[in-house]
Amino acid sequence: MSQQHDLEKNKALMRRWFEEVWNKGRADAINEMMAEDCLNHGLSEDGEPLRGASGFLPFHTQFRESFPGIAVVVEDTIAEGDKVVARCSVRGKHVGDSLGFAATQKTAEFDGIAIARLKDGKFVESWNNFDFMKMYKQLGAI
Repeated sequence: MSQQHDLEKNKALMRRWFEEVWNKGRADAINEMMAEDCLNHGLSEDGEPLRGASGFLPFHTQFRESFPGIAVVVEDTIAEGDKVVARCSVRGKHVGDSLGFAATQKTAEFDGIAIARLKDGKFVESWNNFDFMKMYKQLGAI
């Protein structure tokens, strides 16, 4: 298999991640694409990485309950070596109470970048930088 083919496969996996896990809300797809020892940086309030699919699932559940109609658009993907990057636009109406405050019924729009390292066709580490501050400001939480 060519290196170019591998890079395209990595880009496709990243796009599939956002489509299946976030847009379709398929929690079972997390285990399909993420290794159990995966370290997910940038998603916890305490700064510690979320470990594996089991550590990521509560974050996913919290967000999907708050924004059940969330729409993530992958604007760009870049792949090099064993890493893939996605630049995303996120939009969702805040209709659930699971972020720690009552649903506001407001729409939040923000952007983010995710970088992931892959091994054997699964995510083994990710670095996430999404503008959650902008999201919280739009919801009036800060």
